[in-house]
Amino acid sequence: MAQSSHVMIPVFLLILQAFASIQVSHGGGIAIYWGQNGNEGTLAQTCATGKYSFVNIAFLNKFGNGQTPQIDLAGHCVPALKTCTVVSDGIRSCQSRGIKVMLSIGGGIGTYSLSSTVDAKNVADYLWNNFLGGKSFSRPLGDAVLDGVDFDIELGSTRYWDDLARYLKGYSKLERPVYLTAAPQCPFPDRFLGNALETGLFDYVWVQFYNNPQCQYSSGDINRLVNSWNRWTTSIRAGRIFLGLPAAPQAAGSGYIPPKVLTSEILPVIQKSPKYGGVMLWSKYFDDKNGYSLAILQSV
Repeated sequence: MAQSSHVMIPVFLLILQAFASIQVSHGGGIAIYWGQNGNEGTLAQTCATGKYSFVNIAFLNKFGNGQTPQIDLAGHCVPALKTCTVVSDGIRSCQSRGIKVMLSIGGGIGTYSLSSTVDAKNVADYLWNNFLGGKSFSRPLGDAVLDGVDFDIELGSTRYWDDLARYLKGYSKLERPVYLTAAPQCPFPDRFLGNALETGLFDYVWVQFYNNPQCQYSSGDINRLVNSWNRWTTSIRAGRIFLGLPAAPQAAGSGYIPPKVLTSEILPVIQKSPKYGGVMLWSKYFDDKNGYSLAILQSV
């Protein structure tokens, strides 16, 4: 018995050390937008970097109001020629690494809107059959099943997005969840997604803390951003909330935060929130150019 106790001490210490290393981890991840620049590498290459926990494929930017939905993946493929089905291999590659892959609908350029509750249901059915677990002959990205839908709604109608969220979540099953994510602007509540976010159906919300001077970082001043963050994290029911940032100065009109400022001044403050989920970056192309995710990865 006496000898076995000597064996157990190092094991006990190992357990303590392992627990300590878990405690040090901030538990956050990085979400990235991919699809809007042909020079940002493939989806599979994006996930192989090991830097991202979520990838939003951007964008399905034409849908609703009776329109034939259309995806735009910039220089990656030509949907009309059905060459985007190759993305299925990338989706599966990402998912095999435990990375969630979402279809982002909306964006800053497009023709999309919802005209009624019925329209919202039609769009939900289309998304389910063409990108999620349903069946369709016209699946633009091929037969891979995406993990969910990201709402990046910046144009068009301000109504019925809550209905779309409810219909999509209605397809969710225990064995195959349909995740919902959203990218609202930081002024609270978001003009387009305010009602949708009130449903409490969104798993991850990456708030865009850029292009909005009233709630973003400006040189040397973190207060507006922190105040807005606190408002968001205490006002909406969502699984996790992410700090959405431009990955390079050129990636947005304003709101870029130098990595050292983010890791030393901002992350230590916002990580105190139990809702903290990590950082969202726009976009993979700009992240490649600036090395932003690499600079912040250990601190997220």
